[in-house]
Amino acid sequence: MTSTSSTAAAPRTKVAVMGAGSWGTAFSLVLADAGCEVALWSHHADQAEAINRERINSAFFPDLELPDAIRAYADAQQAMEGARFVVLAIPSQALRENLARWVIPAEAAVVSLAKGIELGTGLRMSQLIAEVTQIPSDRIAVVSGPNLAREIAERQPAATVVACASEDTATALQRVCHTARFRAYTNTDVIGVELGGATKNVIALAVGMAVGFGLGDNSTASVITRGLAETIRLGDALGAHPYTFSGLAGLGDLVATCSSPLSRNRTFGEGLGRGRTVAEIAASTRQVAEGVKSCSSIRQLARDHGVEMPIVEAVDAVIAEQLTPRDMIEALMSRSAKPERY
Repeated sequence: MTSTSSTAAAPRTKVAVMGAGSWGTAFSLVLADAGCEVALWSHHADQAEAINRERINSAFFPDLELPDAIRAYADAQQAMEGARFVVLAIPSQALRENLARWVIPAEAAVVSLAKGIELGTGLRMSQLIAEVTQIPSDRIAVVSGPNLAREIAERQPAATVVACASEDTATALQRVCHTARFRAYTNTDVIGVELGGATKNVIALAVGMAVGFGLGDNSTASVITRGLAETIRLGDALGAHPYTFSGLAGLGDLVATCSSPLSRNRTFGEGLGRGRTVAEIAASTRQVAEGVKSCSSIRQLARDHGVEMPIVEAVDAVIAEQLTPRDMIEALMSRSAKPERY
């Protein structure tokens, strides 16, 4: 008698991605490529229906087909049901109100893709998640790095950092988003990873203003470098590891965001440098430039901890229409001479 046996395929890890914008969609593609079952939540029912029917997200990537492993939902609780990871891909200033409406599945890890600091509270996104949901820090992770959404969606080679206080959670998240085209590194320095991601957006606004104003590579390189110094000073005051800022979530993300025309923060800054107003630029794009909202909260965070961040201060003044880009450049260049490291 001959016996046969078969081994059932291991079930796919379900990941809910809450937010069907450019980065949420791009990260969903990474997860699907890594073998996950992806539930992509959209705030708009018609968008969710169109994604399932047409297999594209026409609002952001009309030329890229979405694999069958991605299914869109308009019901948040349905999207999160049974998820091992709940990925938050919505703007930082909208995170609190959405989390307050949702019930995160028991034992699921929550992952933030947002790069911002909450207005009013000065909370990083991991802190905000913990406050609203009461989920412990060992189940809250963040993803940050030089990850321009369009390039990720096109499967161009890239790398990122997945950070969590728990190495086990970080490693588990690494496994579900590591592919042949997307290399994920783990880190336990959540503070440094989040500060690097939030502050680089503000520096990119400054770089964009310099470019829009007609300045060259010397100027932009100087802003990038001094912006990194400001970020490191703030990180040191808040307990981050300085090494983090020389890595993907620090220097890597800073260079990509300040250098690429795909960066919404740099592009927003270019518009300001060319004389457009904040309101005009905001009205002309459907995507959020996180630095525009976070610059005042980062400025306040720095002041609260006695950290000098002149570029952040100047950008915030331009966004508040207290300075013009020309005034900002003149103010930064007329500061008193000092050692490079102080």
